[in-house]
Amino acid sequence: MPLDFNVVERTGETRVPAASHVLAIDQGTTSTRSIVFDAEGKPVATAQREFTQHYPRDGWVEHDPEDIWRDVLATVKEAIEQAGLAAGDLAAIGITNQRETVVVWDKTTGEPVHRAIVWQDRRTARTCSALREAGHEELVRRKTGLLLDPYFSGTKLAWILDEVEGAREKAERGELAFGTVDSFLLWRLTGGAVHATDVTNAGRTLLYDIHAQRWDEELCALLRVPMGMLPQVHDSSHVFGTTTADLFGAPVTIGGIAGDQQAALFGQACFAPGTIKSTYGTGCFILLNTGEEAVASDHGLLTTPAYRIGGRMTYALEGSIFAAGAAIKWLRDGIGIITHASQTNDMATRIEGNHGVYMVPAFVGLGAPHWDPEARGTITGLTFDTEPAHLARAALEAVAYQTLDLIEAMVADGGSTPHAVCIDGGMAANEWLCQFLADILQLPVERPEHLETTALGAAFLAGLAVGIWPDLAALAATRSSNRRYVPAMDADVRSGLLEGWRRALGSTLTRN
Repeated sequence: MPLDFNVVERTGETRVPAASHVLAIDQGTTSTRSIVFDAEGKPVATAQREFTQHYPRDGWVEHDPEDIWRDVLATVKEAIEQAGLAAGDLAAIGITNQRETVVVWDKTTGEPVHRAIVWQDRRTARTCSALREAGHEELVRRKTGLLLDPYFSGTKLAWILDEVEGAREKAERGELAFGTVDSFLLWRLTGGAVHATDVTNAGRTLLYDIHAQRWDEELCALLRVPMGMLPQVHDSSHVFGTTTADLFGAPVTIGGIAGDQQAALFGQACFAPGTIKSTYGTGCFILLNTGEEAVASDHGLLTTPAYRIGGRMTYALEGSIFAAGAAIKWLRDGIGIITHASQTNDMATRIEGNHGVYMVPAFVGLGAPHWDPEARGTITGLTFDTEPAHLARAALEAVAYQTLDLIEAMVADGGSTPHAVCIDGGMAANEWLCQFLADILQLPVERPEHLETTALGAAFLAGLAVGIWPDLAALAATRSSNRRYVPAMDADVRSGLLEGWRRALGSTLTRN
């Protein structure tokens, strides 16, 4: 469909849309944000809402898709209003989302058939074990770059088809649609006109061949997923469609989609092979750009699409930590020793050392490089002298130790030691954590001026699709660093801390 951006074309000049703001929908694990960015990549308005987490059983995590949809509508409207704009003033919308979370809905009514099963959910651990024992992991690994783990979408989708009454029959009749959260939102935003996703989300389903770049019949048959349920797969920067006019007052082009961690890589302008970013949100996810080469890992990492633009794929190595900010949230909501996450900075700063207290935050198992879904969180080294500050520091320290484990695995897989690590996400606001990261990693840590680079990446992708930015060089020119942290810890102190971490980790692992 031709798009009219109300532009004036002049010979020799770049075609730029009259509207110069882009809105990013950042649909995360615990909250939904909508952020308006200007043509310089600066946020001008933000709206955010937390939503309810559902834990029906041990290791199960669910979201109500209607809660997510409600919050998307509310935050988009609020952000547009805060920015002093109308929907018609937006050049495009970009979507970034919690990956691997599964939604299945009726194609006629648009209603979900079950709550969304969240990426953290471990209910299909036995299914994954059975598939491994049957010898299927090599096939999955070769085609998808992933492991057989309940983290990924495919076995969650199969669970819904098997456990929701009538779901499999409806799916086989072509009556149900599957998608990660981006697909569900795209469907709703376009009034059911578009059922699609991008390569970064498709590549996390266990159903998509990241090398052939298509849904794979053999993988779908293995997990018993009807292919008619699957969305079309496009570039990450692509005109997917337009919102219906009734939602925001005018139709708006949807020009970009990427899973949250790939969007953060893009927002950090990590466009060159060898550049690396680490995002600290609910979990922690590290991506190393490997360019056009899909590097296979021998050390428990994932090979994943980083983004695809103009039909050209860029790949990444990824390490996943399931609980980073989630451990801080547990300190607040689970045991009540803090009332706000920012308190952990002062608590960690005011005590000398960690008092031998270590937390391994395996609340929903351990991700890379261990992949131990049966592990559960532990706190070791408790004494009568232990105080809340030691628990807060232990939760922060665990983030740094796990980050080191992942970077060491990346280097072992053949990646070069990075010159610096670009960090972002809510936890990157914690000054103590940033310095501790630099000390433990023995690498400079760079923090951008604006921490919400996940949303910025979605805005960048959408803006590229409609001409706000002409190329990657223009995007990179917008990036500015707020702070650079350099290693300062004594080598013996660091060595002692790491020794304690490895003991604590060893006591937690069930796959030794």
